[in-house]
Amino acid sequence: MPPEMPPEMPPEMPPEMPKDSAGTTPRVVDGDPSTLTLMLKAAVPLVPGVGLVPGLGKPPADDAVLPEVALARHDVPVDPSHLRRYAEVCGFPRKDTLPLTYPHVLAFPLQLAIMTDGAFPFPAIGTVHLENSITQHRPIQVSETLQITVRPAALRAHPKGRLFDLVTTVHSRGELVWEETSTMLRRGAGGAATSTDDERPHVGPVVVPVGTTQWRLPADLGRRYAAVSGDRNPIHLYALTAKAFGFPRQIAHGMWTKARTVAAIENRLPDAVRVDVAFRKPVLLPGTVAFGTEATPEGRAFALTRPKDGAEHLVGTASAL
Repeated sequence: MPPEMPPEMPPEMPPEMPKDSAGTTPRVVDGDPSTLTLMLKAAVPLVPGVGLVPGLGKPPADDAVLPEVALARHDVPVDPSHLRRYAEVCGFPRKDTLPLTYPHVLAFPLQLAIMTDGAFPFPAIGTVHLENSITQHRPIQVSETLQITVRPAALRAHPKGRLFDLVTTVHSRGELVWEETSTMLRRGAGGAATSTDDERPHVGPVVVPVGTTQWRLPADLGRRYAAVSGDRNPIHLYALTAKAFGFPRQIAHGMWTKARTVAAIENRLPDAVRVDVAFRKPVLLPGTVAFGTEATPEGRAFALTRPKDGAEHLVGTASAL
């Protein structure tokens, strides 16, 4: 008698989408949303008269409510050529694991899709990225495929307008490997801070490290980072487009400044780490910034400052989990 053959195993099925921490079942997005199309959609509210068209205008800030929505992508691969270009622009060495900030660019299309959705109360362009917190639970291998989920959360008052968070989680085969909270400001009529605001620590070291290394940033840096990140906000591209939004010339992306500073201290960070930054004054391009870092009892502090007067562009802390 021939040996009995083992039963054929059924193909592995994707897991049922769990509800996120806010109790919302994520809506799955197939493929990679086009950031160029979404950026064009983001520009629509800026067209004069659009706010008068039913369905296109945004509600007054006082009436704003965040939609109960979460977007997710399954089985997101890492494109080695894209990763290589990202690493070159941001100063990371080539490794078999992802730079700590790289999952942000994988999640950015979902973030932009949420902010350009008709139910979202604020225009995407003109919203200011104030703070960013990334928690890496372990290094992510380049060969892994990922599940990425993004949702808005925590709409709250701020003296200069309204704050909200974009919360991103990244799983690998059901394991939570990476988290991010981007705190955004929509300028407008300010309000008193709530108790929730008071409980949220402000990012930044007690002592800002003195810049000891200067980096000269070229005029096309914003365009180069936009090409790998998908963030083509006009304030980062050309002097002419930046002037339309009140800047003397184009400015560097905040997430480029975070990536570049993390790249400078990457070899001093543990595998499981939390890195918080606050974006202060914009970095004009072309321009020169000073980078400084020092050890702290909690881990490490770092900063980008303006060489001539020490004005803070970015302040940050890194600590082991």
